[in-house]
Amino acid sequence: MAKHRASFICQQCGSVTYNWTGKCQACGAWNSLIEQFDEGTRDEKSAVSKGLVSGRKLDFVSIRDLEATDEKKRLKTGFSELDLVLGGGILQGSVSLLAGQPGIGKSTLLMQVCTEIAKKHKVLYISGEESAGQVKLRAMRLGADSDNLKFASSTSANDIAQTIDSGEFELVIVDSIQTMTLAEIASAPGGISQVTNCGNLLIRAAKRSNTSVIIVGHVTKEGTLAGPKVLEHLVDVVLNFEGDRYGGFKIIRAIKNRFGSTSEAAIFEMNERGLEEVENPSAVLLAERQNTDGSIILATLEGSRPILVEIQALVTPTNFGYPKRTSSGFDLNRLNLLIAVVEKRTKLKLNDKDVFVNVVGGLKIRDSAADLAICLAIASAVAGRKLAEDFVVFGEVGLGGEVRSVYRPDQRIAESKKLGFTHAIAPSTVKDPFVVPVRDLRQTLIEYVNEK
Repeated sequence: MAKHRASFICQQCGSVTYNWTGKCQACGAWNSLIEQFDEGTRDEKSAVSKGLVSGRKLDFVSIRDLEATDEKKRLKTGFSELDLVLGGGILQGSVSLLAGQPGIGKSTLLMQVCTEIAKKHKVLYISGEESAGQVKLRAMRLGADSDNLKFASSTSANDIAQTIDSGEFELVIVDSIQTMTLAEIASAPGGISQVTNCGNLLIRAAKRSNTSVIIVGHVTKEGTLAGPKVLEHLVDVVLNFEGDRYGGFKIIRAIKNRFGSTSEAAIFEMNERGLEEVENPSAVLLAERQNTDGSIILATLEGSRPILVEIQALVTPTNFGYPKRTSSGFDLNRLNLLIAVVEKRTKLKLNDKDVFVNVVGGLKIRDSAADLAICLAIASAVAGRKLAEDFVVFGEVGLGGEVRSVYRPDQRIAESKKLGFTHAIAPSTVKDPFVVPVRDLRQTLIEYVNEK
């Protein structure tokens, strides 16, 4: 009988040790080691030696003789924006990974996608987290009623792989990878060994049978995908579901996409009928706006879609020795950097004031063009002077206080005109009559938000 030897594997980096320690010696993560039992093998050198003689020469063909995947054979999800993020729909034989925080709407979205695809194709929804009764309640609420849509409840990766391998279904949903177990591995579900090997098994079955598979993944409290990084490398598409689980817009971004762009984003809103695409998010975000000091309209981009969003800033005298800086929807490190630039280049005193910045609508802004709007909002709040209602703002701010050019200014301007704005404070490199060109942050603040 083969010997079983206990080993400990790090959930963060995958390194293996034969002694448990509170801290991984490879990556420094605390409490990340999980015990597993492996069958004893001979030493590594003998395994390599055997591998050198047990292989066979590969069969190869000319690149000209290869058959390309038919791009037209894509499954349409019923959401045009989601199809755009995927590169035109779900490609036949592809494996996608959908990750998002609990309660954000992953299962709701997938049930709606299954409902649409099941109108023409056979779909299997496999749940390892919910019972059949729970899934039935969601299906009734979303109007999922088709003979082509099948359901199974299982946590066995072996059984699921065999089902995928049969080629009976064109789309299979696996919810979720953290609940799956491989019979040959003794570790608990969700461990790095189980997630890696279960993912490998499902992906191989999908490629052999040319079946499209969508795998649901959990996220950590920091918002990153839980489990080994190797899972993201194995799959074809990685989708990240972001937003506030209690309200506001929800955004799906492609972090990785072998069949399309990673610069697109789909914007949704949750209601009693499930998730619905937001056709004009700018109008919704600005509907309740009150033009006060500290309020600036930013022309930003979500993927290739231009959006106008309100940036709010509140500046108050600090009651402590160390001023507080808080941001919602904007990177805090970037905010601290911009505050330092404002203090140094414009002589505006902020070292005795608390600064609070909010992006309205629950959006998270990663666009560098938000720099100028953030600086103007802070200066406006300090001066107590509001910007004219017909102005939008965009531009990147350098450490020297210069205003730099940004990506796709023409789309930002077109969206601003469509919503009735007449001017844009933007970098001087943008040549358009709509733009009020600015070169320097200090001169911009003096001209537009100087104290009364």
